[in-house]
Amino acid sequence: MVGKVFKYGDNVDTDVIIPARYLNISDVCELSTHCMEDIDINFVKKVNKDDIIVAGYNFGCGSSREHAPLVIKENKVSCVIAKSFARIFYRNSINIGLPIIECDKADEIDNEDILNVDFEKGIIENRTKNKKYNINVFPDFIKKIISSGGLMSYAKEQYNG
Repeated sequence: MVGKVFKYGDNVDTDVIIPARYLNISDVCELSTHCMEDIDINFVKKVNKDDIIVAGYNFGCGSSREHAPLVIKENKVSCVIAKSFARIFYRNSINIGLPIIECDKADEIDNEDILNVDFEKGIIENRTKNKKYNINVFPDFIKKIISSGGLMSYAKEQYNG
């Protein structure tokens, strides 16, 4: 999938991804209109389907709320690439079907670069800089969870299938 990069730094916490002051909103569509606004006020106005968030170390640190990956996914972001993720954010992302990729070369990717992410081959192609970065391919069971739209959808398919 091909998308434009929205680049952020280290330690982007869940309170920045979705500020706690909005957590009384139960409609995910409405909640997602506040995604990233404390770090990038225009994010939801600029992001397009399949765009990509790239960050440094410890993306998704802070509270364990699943709202953070959920609002990213609701904004049609195709994946999040970072040097590392907070453990609970990582698991919550997989559980809701948001692909997240650890890439030790994430710092070489800049805001507005155009990336092609090939999950099957394990390659990120930076089309802006004509560079390629190898990434770990998801195990088959995680691929199935993500392609199903999340853990609950996957479990429902397994139970009903």
